[in-house]
Amino acid sequence: QVQLVESGGGLVQPGGSLRLSCVATGNIFSINDVAWYRQAPGNERALVAAITWDGNTNYVDSVKGRFTLSRDNAKSPVYLQMNNLKPEDTAVYYCNAKITDDLRYQYDSWGQGTQVTVSS
Repeated sequence: QVQLVESGGGLVQPGGSLRLSCVATGNIFSINDVAWYRQAPGNERALVAAITWDGNTNYVDSVKGRFTLSRDNAKSPVYLQMNNLKPEDTAVYYCNAKITDDLRYQYDSWGQGTQVTVSS
């Protein structure tokens, strides 16, 4: 069974950094497009950044220049490096990925979320 697991969240002061990881487990053939979303209390879940299977990235304006997505290949973990964090970045961060397993079944998978809190 294919699953996504996020990690790397925590409490950080404004201006600090965190690196979130999104790892797929199971019999993976490829991890295709991957996106990070976040949901703050009282708000809807919103897209933060996305990366295609071949490394093309997109970011929402509020995180451009501060957040960076990376991946080594189509099976590797996806990392979200978050620098110069602000209190308004506080949210639960979710990874979403389009995954193909070794039987070529395709999944639209979500992780369980990781809490990021930016506070002094």
